[in-house]
Amino acid sequence: MDNLTVVTQQYPDRTVITVAGEMDLHTCPTLMDAISVIPPDRKALRLDMSGVSFMDSSGLNLLLQLHHRLLAGGRQLVIAGLQDQPTQVLLLTGAYDVLLPSSADAPDTAGFGPA
Repeated sequence: MDNLTVVTQQYPDRTVITVAGEMDLHTCPTLMDAISVIPPDRKALRLDMSGVSFMDSSGLNLLLQLHHRLLAGGRQLVIAGLQDQPTQVLLLTGAYDVLLPSSADAPDTAGFGPA
């Protein structure tokens, strides 16, 4: 079991969370703790998952709940940097199209990277 490293950066209009390690039943609470302190005035959350090598159903559930919570509040989740295994989980479950809209429908992500 790998640990999960979570780094949060706050900007005036968005929060950027960089995640590295494995997103599973044992590590997802660490990410949930980081997400729970996002100020409500941030319009978007950019989740950089380029360091996530493994994600199980707990990670998938976390992403879907987060997406729905932000959407309900008029905010946006932008997921970036997916590695092969997490991408396969999203594709196999049909969550890819929900969490990562097609390029035609994709939000403008300019300015969502670290400033």
